[in-house]
Amino acid sequence: MINNKVEKDERAIDIEKTSYSLGYKVMAFAILIDVMYRSLKIGEASWDLLGIVILGGLVSTVYQIRRKVWTRSWVRATILVFTVAAVVAVIIILTRIFCSQTPF
Repeated sequence: MINNKVEKDERAIDIEKTSYSLGYKVMAFAILIDVMYRSLKIGEASWDLLGIVILGGLVSTVYQIRRKVWTRSWVRATILVFTVAAVVAVIIILTRIFCSQTPF
């Protein structure tokens, strides 16, 4: 009889996946805060950093959809979030256009 040591069980794998998820969330929000700071305080466009956050979310979303783990409530929530974000973006853009002192 051969005794093989088990390096990881289901609990360890679950904790590892949770830690990766938390790490991703911290990095994504840190990058978003950096983009906001650069935009509002320095006046610098940080599209490259914003693209990294969007690409990371897109990769995980596509993976989940392909593995068929999305439910109808997730789809509804995603559509709602994108709709609200688009409305807020349009309001911010229009506010900047109409409230700016200098013409384009």
